[in-house]
Amino acid sequence: MAKGTINHLALTVRDLAKSEAAFYGPVLGFLGYDKVEDIPEMMTLWFNAEAKFAVNLWQARPPLAAQPHARYAPGFHHCALDVDSRAEVDVLHALLREKNIKVLDAPAEYPQSAPGYYAVYFEDPDGLKFEAVHMPEVPA
Repeated sequence: MAKGTINHLALTVRDLAKSEAAFYGPVLGFLGYDKVEDIPEMMTLWFNAEAKFAVNLWQARPPLAAQPHARYAPGFHHCALDVDSRAEVDVLHALLREKNIKVLDAPAEYPQSAPGYYAVYFEDPDGLKFEAVHMPEVPA
């Protein structure tokens, strides 16, 4: 791995089985991740070999399991994941709707972020915010 790259993202969810079935399985599968580790009722690990990146999901423990996520409190705000084209953003949006995953902002251009920046924003069952983005050029 190159120095400075992100190795993995670890997230704690209130109900691991439910979150995987309703959100992480469909979304991470679409993005090319495979489940490579599974310790029931404790944690799972999803890995994308091409991206060389992992998403680790942990079961919350009481009393925190009952608390919803506060996006603007210190901690996790959102995670943006790259896709290869605007069409893939649109296909993911269709999958999100098909699986009844909450879409926060439908696919659109966000030129204030970068030229050609095209994204969809959505959230998991705990209110964690995610983004799928196609960014044809990285601003200098």
